[in-house]
Amino acid sequence: MRRAAVLTGGSRGIGLATARLFAAGGYEVISLSRSVPPDTGIGHIATDIIDLASVEAAGRALAQRATDWDQIVLVHNAALHRHDTVADLDAAGFLQVLTANLAAPQALNHALVPVMGAGSSILYIGSTLAEKAVAGAASYVASKHGMIGLMRVTCQDMAGRGIHTACICPGFTDTEMLRAHVGDAVDAITSMVAAGRLVEPDEIGRLVMVCAENPALNGAVLHANLGQIER
Repeated sequence: MRRAAVLTGGSRGIGLATARLFAAGGYEVISLSRSVPPDTGIGHIATDIIDLASVEAAGRALAQRATDWDQIVLVHNAALHRHDTVADLDAAGFLQVLTANLAAPQALNHALVPVMGAGSSILYIGSTLAEKAVAGAASYVASKHGMIGLMRVTCQDMAGRGIHTACICPGFTDTEMLRAHVGDAVDAITSMVAAGRLVEPDEIGRLVMVCAENPALNGAVLHANLGQIER
């Protein structure tokens, strides 16, 4: 069985942790990212998710390679997260986030679904904010809510094709993106986690692998946040 895992943003954070787990599991792994992954066992196609032409070119390159694979796991991991509110978010800025977080995943779906064999999967990395909202993250919250909708449509449209899907929604995960977003508030957000710590990227990666290899989870939204304390 020739299996491949294709991930956006596989050069750091959750994407890198997930890529390493798939590589250890015998998958050929390819990261679509601007940066080259630090591991030589992870392939790389230079891709910028804000630029649809870049994403579509990566999709075409992958589709040509797909004849080598019996199953493909497509993981939509990379995302754009900005500080903005409904009051200050202009249309151009909103469109850029929607491009990165929704249009880019769909561009890859469009390229790869025709070449995916039975047993393949399309997995979306959502967020706790895919089903709730906080102030100051308008574009991100809206796009992640949309991602759950895209996953649910994937489930319906792939019925009978042997391709399953799920949306994994991490809570506060110890990544560069989180620390850049919250700044000095890391201790404050950790106090909002029932377990008293941040989620580790490889904990999310292991859940992604579970979803990839278990079609019973088709259409599922899975929250992985160590228990969040609502305030």
